[in-house]
Amino acid sequence: MKIAMVGSGYVGLVSGACFADFGHDVVCIDKDQSKIDRLHEGVMPIYEPGLDALVESNVKAGRLSFTTSLAEGIKDAAAIFIAVGTPSRRGDGHADLSFVYAVAEEVGESLANDAVVVTKSTVPVGTGDEVERILKDSGTTHKFSVVSNPEFLREGAAIGDFKHPDRIVIGAEDDFGRDVMHEVYRPLFLNESPILFTERRTSELIKYAANAFLATKITFINEMADLCEKVGANVQDVSRGIGMDNRIGSKFLHAGPGYGGSCFPKDTLALLKTAEDYDSPTRIVEAVVKTNESRKRAMGRKVLDALGGAENARGKKAALLGLTFKPNTDDMRDSPAIAVAQTLTDAGVIVSAYDPEGMEIAKPLMPDVTMCDNPYTAIEGADVVTIVTEWDAFRALDLNRVKELVAAPVMIDLRNIYNPEDMRSAGFTYASIGRN
Repeated sequence: MKIAMVGSGYVGLVSGACFADFGHDVVCIDKDQSKIDRLHEGVMPIYEPGLDALVESNVKAGRLSFTTSLAEGIKDAAAIFIAVGTPSRRGDGHADLSFVYAVAEEVGESLANDAVVVTKSTVPVGTGDEVERILKDSGTTHKFSVVSNPEFLREGAAIGDFKHPDRIVIGAEDDFGRDVMHEVYRPLFLNESPILFTERRTSELIKYAANAFLATKITFINEMADLCEKVGANVQDVSRGIGMDNRIGSKFLHAGPGYGGSCFPKDTLALLKTAEDYDSPTRIVEAVVKTNESRKRAMGRKVLDALGGAENARGKKAALLGLTFKPNTDDMRDSPAIAVAQTLTDAGVIVSAYDPEGMEIAKPLMPDVTMCDNPYTAIEGADVVTIVTEWDAFRALDLNRVKELVAAPVMIDLRNIYNPEDMRSAGFTYASIGRN
């Protein structure tokens, strides 16, 4: 089967490469000529473990190709996936659907055969209805069906998530759409991956509901971490204790500096706006969004406290280890590190930083932060070292070397990757999240 993937960003490129690896003939389409040129050269536009090798092998096998021409890319395609960005619209928080609708209009004008048009992008409820209207208004004479197929990929583990999903959600309104999607995912049917067919609007809402629920779990355990610090409890044991309950589960119960990334911040906002539009308030999600935003700044104040308070911090040096919102990605979108760095520089603190993959993207977001080529250069002369992202490279730092390089052996561990007793035994003043 030929599949066209419109959009060669994170979702489109990973999905396209994985579909090709299943044996489909996949064309990835993007208007960015430089991105397509780099892909032809084997240069990935994003960092995702294993993606470069997956793309290379399928290009060599002739199953994966790239083009800037939508008309050329969708010709003879049985399924046309829309996988373009839906960022939060500036000013009001609604999802910006202009890219999705522009693709739908161009697909309608270029459609040369019967096809299923699939919204892979994360879109609010009712977007598929509008895509269908746009296609009808285009005057195409070919049969089409509009289907919702949200992605559930974790950055840093996307290939495994795609090939071994815990579920596949497909929202279709007719047999044509369901039959084509069944064939698209036939390799996963054979692996008995659970596939849920629903109505289109239900599928669109499932994606937002899932992300909002996970964001709620993160925010809940972060609030429990704050309480643990006040009462002298250990949030990691609290997480284990409640996570062992099968009704709750252990995932997304790791206390930290707040959630970020490409999904949770914008999707929770978009869900709030959808709820407002339909006069159905989502008070829990509203509280989650506000609490998470305030937490990021609070983490910056936690570092300032280690420097003697904001009134004494000017001219002191802080080192940040980790900038991306999570490890194994170069994604800086809504990373807690941005708010932490801003809080510190606002107080006159000199900030240096190191991240294994995210520094090039971080530079324009943190113009007052000095980027370093390794963690030890970043911490040299620091009055406090702060672990913001739990990259494996930070889990086994040479603590003796760290003590020799810093101005003061003070560490703030916002990811709880070190043992408090071990750190104090090593001679560090150490603070973490939710642990006495």
